Amino acid sequence: MGLSVNNIVKTYGEYTAVDDLSFEINSPGVFALLGTNGAGKTTTIRIILGMLAAQSGEVKWDGKPFLAAEKPVGYLAEERGLYPKYKILDQLVYFCTLKGMRRQDALRSLDYWFERLSVTEHKNKRAEQLSKGNQQKIQLIAALAPNPELLILDEPLSGLDPVNAELFKSVIREEIKKNKYVIMSSHQMTTIEEFCRDIVILNKGKTVLKGNLNEIKKSYGRVKLTVKAEGDISALAGECGLAVTEETPNGSSYNVQSEQQAHDLLNKIMESKIPLIRYELREPTLNELFIEKVGEASEN
Repeated sequence: MGLSVNNIVKTYGEYTAVDDLSFEINSPGVFALLGTNGAGKTTTIRIILGMLAAQSGEVKWDGKPFLAAEKPVGYLAEERGLYPKYKILDQLVYFCTLKGMRRQDALRSLDYWFERLSVTEHKNKRAEQLSKGNQQKIQLIAALAPNPELLILDEPLSGLDPVNAELFKSVIREEIKKNKYVIMSSHQMTTIEEFCRDIVILNKGKTVLKGNLNEIKKSYGRVKLTVKAEGDISALAGECGLAVTEETPNGSSYNVQSEQQAHDLLNKIMESKIPLIRYELREPTLNELFIEKVGEASEN
């Protein structure tokens, strides 16, 4: 069940944009498609949508060839895709009819989403009259109004202020509760981490990490330590074989080889009676995993 991408290859002359990519989304939820600029994310999305043809491989839905034109799919592209000189409402009704909706059904759905995203006052304006943030809202409405089963969001929070970013997040949460399948691509790792269950990270078209994010983190263990104290603990950390990897106002960070190494430092701090403000031993974040895996791949 769900979406499966099998051994996709896309080349442009001697350049390989996507190199033997495979992944599955077997149940509703958020799947993250990640990578640096030029890693192959947008190319992959366009192949799924049928906008590009792959040299080899296939995309299937419930085991059958996937044709986006025949399946309710909502797509929020990173690039603005509105006609600047036309009224917003007219454009969105047209987009909905292309998805097979009747005009009255489209108007009913659009009224709901205009209200939900607080842009009702803009529906009779031209797209060029809207701010970038409101244009992003309109494009999200275009993706959601046909009530798609599969939703593809490419940098959905790009350019949004914190209030509207939180509004978008709340809408995404609602779609997840409706058992939608969601593919999300973003450079904002904290947002991805907030929503996603499974991930694939691409570098130069190749898969460098894939799987369930929680399971990936558990496989690393609690190897990241952050400590903040009211005093210099560098000598104590050195006695435990720890070197600072990052210094911020929130504390000093270390990579630990075992939890015992971290506990040894804690004991030394307590014995020295240096006031301790923060002590956090944790699994790596998605951002840390991304930097590590993409960095490794770039060196090879």
